[in-house]
Amino acid sequence: MSSLKLALVGCGRISKRQIEAVQAVDGIDIVVVCDIDENKAKATAEQLNVPYTTDYKTLKDVDFVSVMTPSGMHPQHVIEIAEHTNIPYIICEKPISLTSREVFEMIDRVEKAGKTLLPVYQNRYNPLIVFLKNLIDTGKLGKIHQFVCNIFWNRNDEYFKIDWHGTKAYDGGVLYTQASHYVDMIHYLFGKIKNAYGVGGDIRKLEVHDSISAICEMQNGTVGALSATVSTYRTNYLTELTVIGEKGTIRLSGTNLNQIDFWDVEGMENPDMDFKLDHQYGKGHDTMYEYIVQKKWDMFPSREDVLSGIQLMERISF
Repeated sequence: MSSLKLALVGCGRISKRQIEAVQAVDGIDIVVVCDIDENKAKATAEQLNVPYTTDYKTLKDVDFVSVMTPSGMHPQHVIEIAEHTNIPYIICEKPISLTSREVFEMIDRVEKAGKTLLPVYQNRYNPLIVFLKNLIDTGKLGKIHQFVCNIFWNRNDEYFKIDWHGTKAYDGGVLYTQASHYVDMIHYLFGKIKNAYGVGGDIRKLEVHDSISAICEMQNGTVGALSATVSTYRTNYLTELTVIGEKGTIRLSGTNLNQIDFWDVEGMENPDMDFKLDHQYGKGHDTMYEYIVQKKWDMFPSREDVLSGIQLMERISF
């Protein structure tokens, strides 16, 4: 069986992680790369020993394309690839948009073009999150009353010298560019949002919030709090999720919520399982590409998941 052919659009920071993931999975190969910056495109192409282009509209005869351009440009790039190329599946890094209006337009135009959009929210594939999701869905924690999620990270001044970082048009702020995986986690675990109220801080004097605190009410009655910053002093400090249910309390931490810090669940001992991850991004991209090779499309976030997450971020970020 021949390998699936993948094109990469955007040769920035996250492309390195996706390249690692593709190379770790059998059945899919990168066959061409694209970046508007020819030096970046050429360097990545030489690394992979594949051709490059600076115009994604010229891509053809591949099975998948992965869009990893600045966040605010995702809708334009996904739509144009859908409408101007013959590529059937379009993978799009988080967040797929900065506004819910653009999400609606993007999904509609991709579908009208007869293509399939595959949003990337790879942290939901990390082993401990899969385990927690199963506990919630099978009722082992009973009704979930409350959650607390904190993402206290650092992004230094060098990070914000990258031209699109920190801008309203292309970045969107801490929830979109850093914490969007944890917004997705809230929806993945607790369902759709009903109400959310937040305030933002601008310590770095960027065009967008570098710090946000919000309270959330889910449609099923669960309530919770979400706080995120990229202005923790000097280095990343903490990522945590506490879940309080009628039959148990669990606190997760670690770079990718891969560590159990507290466990008190009715009738269940703390699981003796190894959830450690040896990569700062986790190994969710590997799992995502395995699902692509296996054609497990139901493992990707649904249209409703994506819309609800963008609506939450939009409501409390601007």
